[in-house]
Amino acid sequence: QVQLVESGGGLVQAGGSLRLSCAASGRTFSNYHMGWFRQAPGKEREFVAALTWSTRATSYADSVKGRFTISRDNAKNTVYLQMNSLRPEDTAVYYCAADNLWTTVIAGRSNYWGQGTQVTVSS
Repeated sequence: QVQLVESGGGLVQAGGSLRLSCAASGRTFSNYHMGWFRQAPGKEREFVAALTWSTRATSYADSVKGRFTISRDNAKNTVYLQMNSLRPEDTAVYYCAADNLWTTVIAGRSNYWGQGTQVTVSS
């Protein structure tokens, strides 16, 4: 089992920045690929970004490319999502996810999910 706890959400004005953190506990964090997803009210959960266990590969949704950066610190068992140039349409609950399979993370079918953290961007 892997337990994931997100933090760092909040209210920010458009154009501002936030850094989300996802702390993992349980099994060896460094063995897992990690992803961030988000779900806005009335919408389906969507992929935001993902990072392999080795940090050699990343993937981003087109809507966040150039604005968001995913990273991880395996020594701290934590994955981060740096969000810059935030827009009102980035408002959502953000979830982190973990799985051993890269394709499973990308597809949003990870075995492990956090409880989510709210990000609200005001215009």
